[in-house]
Formats: sequence, C-alpha cells, structure tokens
Amino acid sequence: MKRFAILPILMLILSLLFAGQVLANENDIHEPAVEKEVIVRAKVLKVIEGQEIDPVMEGWVQDKEQILTVKMLSGDFKGEELILTHMVPAQLGMAVIVNPGDEVVLSLMVDEGKITGAFVSDFARDKKLYYLTGFFALIMIVIGGIKGLKSVISLGVTGAGIFYILLPMLFKGYDPILSTVFVAAVLTSFTMILVHGFNIKTFSGIIGTTSGVVVAGVLAMLVGKAARLTGFSSEEMQMLLYIPQQVDFNFQGLLFAGMIIGALGAVMDVGISVASAIEEVRRVNPLLKMKELTQAGMNVGRDIMGTMANTLILAYTGGAIPLILIFMAYEMPFLKIINLDLIATEIVRALTGSIGLILAIPITAVASGMLFTRFEKNDKPAQKKK
Repeated sequence: MKRFAILPILMLILSLLFAGQVLANENDIHEPAVEKEVIVRAKVLKVIEGQEIDPVMEGWVQDKEQILTVKMLSGDFKGEELILTHMVPAQLGMAVIVNPGDEVVLSLMVDEGKITGAFVSDFARDKKLYYLTGFFALIMIVIGGIKGLKSVISLGVTGAGIFYILLPMLFKGYDPILSTVFVAAVLTSFTMILVHGFNIKTFSGIIGTTSGVVVAGVLAMLVGKAARLTGFSSEEMQMLLYIPQQVDFNFQGLLFAGMIIGALGAVMDVGISVASAIEEVRRVNPLLKMKELTQAGMNVGRDIMGTMANTLILAYTGGAIPLILIFMAYEMPFLKIINLDLIATEIVRALTGSIGLILAIPITAVASGMLFTRFEKNDKPAQKKK
C-alpha cells in the first residue's frame, strides 16, 4: 500500500505550492482603510441610564441611551478607561443593552494615536466559543483516545486548509469549482490518512469520497445553470459586489463551491464507513471474492444512506425555519415559493449533496472490493502468521 501514499503526498505538495503563490501576493488583496478603526475588547465598569429619545421612525431610530464607563482589555490602549455614550436601537435584535461587568467589543476611531470616537459594536462572545471548542476537543480525546486526538488535529488542518488555502485562492480569482474540488480532495486524503493510516480502507474511502464530491459539484453546476440560479440568493453574495478590492468573482461558481464544501463532511463519513465495513467482513473471511465484498459494502451503505441523506436535508431545512415561517404567515402560494432563487438554491444544495453521498456508496464498495481482492495474496501470509 505504500504506492497509494504517492497520490495524497503529491496533492499536498501541489496545494502548498498553490498556497505559497496565493499568500505571496496577499498584500495585493488588502488595501489601507481610509479611516483608522481599531477593534478592542473592553469591560463595562459603570452604566448610567440616559434619557429616553422619542423615535422619529418606529423601530429604526434610537430610543434609549446609556452612558458607559469602560476599561480597555486589549490593544494599544489596554488598561485605559473611557466614557462614551451608547445608543440602543428600538428594533428588537439590534439592541445591545449592557450591564456592569459585561465584556464588549469596542470600535475605536483613532487619529494620530488619540481616540476621537468610540462605540459598542457587540458583546464579546469569543471566550465562550473558545471554551466550547476546548470542551469539544476534550471529549473527543477522552472518548476517542489516539484516534480522537488525530481527529482534532485533522479538523484543525481542515479549517486551516479552507481559510488559508481555498479562500485566498477564490479571492485571487481561481476557478471556484476546480479549486474547491482540489482542496477537498487534499483535505480528504490528509484526514483519512492521519486518522486511519496508509491502507486499502483509507485509499478506498478517498476514492469514494472524492468521486461523490465531484459528482455533487458537477451535478450542482449543471442543474444550477439549467435552473438559472444567480448565486445572489444571500445578502453576503450581494455584498461581495461592493468590496473595496473589486474582485471579479464568478458568483455561480462560488455558489457551487459552497455546495461542494457543504456536502464534503457527510460524503467523507459515508465513504470511510463503507470501506471500514468491507475491511471487517474481509478480516472475518479472507476468502470472499470481490462480488461478495462489494455486496457486503452495499448492504451497509444502504443502511447508512437514509440517515445521512436526512442529515443533509434536515441541516439545510433547520437553517431556513424563520424563512418558512414568514411564508406561512403571509400565505405565499407554493408556486411562487418553489421558484424563488433562494429556495431553489437550497433545494439544489440539499439534493445534489445527497446524490453525491448516495453515489459514493457503490463507488466505495466497488473500489474496496477490487483493492482488497487485488492485495489479498499480500495480506494472507501475515494473517496466517498471526
């Protein structure tokens, strides 16, 4: 199986070369801001409730103010205290009402080393997120042992690969589909090799996962173009039109790239589960032929298929619950709902990911059956010796 290590190693080297090329030009991406804005963490020491302000436009104009005394906890002004007026909007969901002891994110306007203005941007939530992340890593290591530790490492590498390789490549104008498929294949190879080692099971899982992701990406692109999905179904996509760097994005490509990344985790889970099942069956009976091993993998895959497809569809549906409630409240006709760009995009996202997941099952089963049968002679002596 050492020959199987060549492919992921080559892919990893190529991805690092891409990353080097992208990051070498990183200075071209960021332009100096017109105004000097500094974001710092601060702690609220004192709150004085200010006067009530009559709203001019209900729900949009501030109707309350708070006089805050805050202490900076980070940045060049760490340790300094500042008194500022904090305006609280009347609109529910936008109001940030602080109390003494709260930690907040301050946006400071700085001119020649002096603070010329400040306002509360939001609550400081990052520490809680770090605690939750640490707890997640801890239980993975406690329950999973060495494999749990490897999973945590692979998760970190996956996040780094997306944020420091894929996203800069997209920002520099590389083709979104090819870039995403390439990075997904590299991350899949790295994760499976790290967690499961160099073996037939790992290589089979890589084949099945990569194939399923490619199918999902191609299908999403074909259906998306046929359905004339614009890629502007979200506000974030529309905001990309106005970024200062003026990057000429392929918005449809970005949409399809997001679909590929969204399906990657579930497809990877299915691929390695089918390959692991075939490995266990072969370990019990090394004399099984390719057809029998493939059939065993298909049987396991069919059991996984229903629950994993539900996982994808329910995940996308869960994020759209507020939108669905709005449709119900205004009794919008189904014909209008189903043809909305936003709804069509989410349906294509969920179904193409599920199709890629389903097709990964037979691909992984056939690849595992073929590879285990092909290398059966090499493994038999070791089993007899054992």
